[in-house]
Amino acid sequence: MDPGAPQLSSLRDEVREFLRNALPAGWIDAVDAGDQAALVEARTGFDRAAWQVTLGRRGWVAPTWPRAWGGDERSVDEARLIAAALAEHRVPIGPGGAGLTLAAPTLIAHASEETKRRFLPRIVTGEELWCQLFSEPGAGSDLAAVGTRAERDGDEWIVSGQKVWTTMGHVSHFAMLLTRTNPDAPKHKGITYFACDLRSPGVDVRGLRQLTGESEFNEVFLTEVRIPDLHRISPVDEGWAATLTTLANERVALSGGGGDRTATASASILGGLRLDAVLALAAERGAGRDPRLRDRLARAVIDQRVLDLTIRRAATNRRAAAAPGPEGSVTKLAKALHNQRLQLLAVDLLGAQGQAWSGPSLYDALGRPDWELGEALEGAPLVVRGMLRSRANTLEGGTAEILRNILGERVLGLPGDVRVDRDAPWRSLPR
Repeated sequence: MDPGAPQLSSLRDEVREFLRNALPAGWIDAVDAGDQAALVEARTGFDRAAWQVTLGRRGWVAPTWPRAWGGDERSVDEARLIAAALAEHRVPIGPGGAGLTLAAPTLIAHASEETKRRFLPRIVTGEELWCQLFSEPGAGSDLAAVGTRAERDGDEWIVSGQKVWTTMGHVSHFAMLLTRTNPDAPKHKGITYFACDLRSPGVDVRGLRQLTGESEFNEVFLTEVRIPDLHRISPVDEGWAATLTTLANERVALSGGGGDRTATASASILGGLRLDAVLALAAERGAGRDPRLRDRLARAVIDQRVLDLTIRRAATNRRAAAAPGPEGSVTKLAKALHNQRLQLLAVDLLGAQGQAWSGPSLYDALGRPDWELGEALEGAPLVVRGMLRSRANTLEGGTAEILRNILGERVLGLPGDVRVDRDAPWRSLPR
């Protein structure tokens, strides 16, 4: 017998007892009985934010972390059991935003211990939601060209500049911020990475309207914003390495390669129907009688299967504590293209109903987070919204063109583009 089996069995009982006491009455019984209607009733009025605080303070959002960081110092096997038990009982596991998936790995890899203790516990409880202040009007695909300036003033930094395409910036508390601290260094040097409190004086967040009518993205203006040196995540002028850590984890998160949690998150972020829902829609519409639609459905099933296998390999590497590798770029690109084809297929299955319908409007869901959209939209509007949202998939988290360059150069070993500005001082670059 596995010597750890009794301990894991005891932990399983501990998790179940915790959930029975912490969740609304009837939740566990409904899951045990497979009664979806009873589960929906038990969830009525469920306070997701308060639950996240409870679960985070228990140490079970990131069980393997030290307790000083908000973890529970569990083994990998114990962490897997906790995650499986939470998923089995249909409870939310992670906070919204980019804190757990992007900020936390970057903090762990690059920040001081004092800075980690300041931020990580409040990331796992969801008390501080995070976003990214990376891209600028003149530094998108060429991210190393960022020009937002940070100048030291004693124990603080004064930051001024403009950022754009900030996902969920309007509901976030902190942001991962890239700044230029040495304009005389080459563009990949002279960058410093901070945590920026978006409630600070001088921060102006403005929504950008999307095709769907929502304002999920924002532009952010920073005017003499003061940031404590304690909130500096990278060494001064050495923020590019921390940036690469964030970007690698972002691609893993968008591809679902971090395991069940990121797979669920990526489905929400990418937008649209899952494959099983598209197949059900196809059956309802009798799409099997059309050979062209049947071919597209077959391709979607094959693509999804290949993606699932690749994502599973990436998740195995992640559980073994390996750093994100090229599989994140592979699966992020493949999943973006697959999702766009899948959502276009769903709209085509609707036929004329995909262009005109009665009932709820796309705009009925304005202001709702992605995980609640299903409650605000249904039928054709939900399908069309997913197709419109999916158009961003090949732009966000690294454009398809940039990812192809990364794969060509770093995975296939093909010659890179000529970069005449790589060693030139940032100050001398045309802008």
